Formats: sequence, structure tokens, C-alpha cells
Amino acid sequence: MTQIEKLRQTILDLHGCNSSYVESVVVRDIFQGEVVWEGDVKAFSLIDHPRATLAYAWSYKDDEGKTRYVAILGIPPIRTALDAVRACIVAQIQKQK
Repeated sequence: MTQIEKLRQTILDLHGCNSSYVESVVVRDIFQGEVVWEGDVKAFSLIDHPRATLAYAWSYKDDEGKTRYVAILGIPPIRTALDAVRACIVAQIQKQK
């Protein structure tokens, strides 16, 4: 299974709709002069989702070396791939509290 196929499956599993790959976006998030996240985020057009037309998806290795897949819907305030990455970072921080 290709990376795109795995991300499409993640979108289906998390958000219950099929998708079509649109593009890759290089995201580099810097906070207080430090790079907090850098990587490729894939944008997908959603098929028959009731609220969103786009999703942003990517994978990363967690602290244990396991590959994790993320899929964030493009629903305001999420308007860009960078917004999606930042929302994921905030969610992970809140989960650790």
C-alpha cells in the first residue's frame, strides 16, 4: 500500500468518507525561533463529507518509533496545511496534560 493509499484509508477510518489526492504541501512550523514541525502534508478532496471539502493528512514516527497517521478536516479555523499541523500539535499537548 502506498503512502497516499494509507492516508486515504486513514481519512476513511477517521472521517467516514472517501477522498482523492490533490497535492503535497511542505510545512515548516517555527515557534520562538525553533522548528517545531517540518514535513510533507498531503491535501485530499473529500467525497460526500457533510461539512468539509478538504482534509490534510500525514504520517510521523512517535517517540517509540511507531508510524502514526493523522487526518484533519479542513473546517474553519483549519484553512491550510499549516493550520492542520498546528491543531494536531495543540491536541497532542492537551492530551499530555
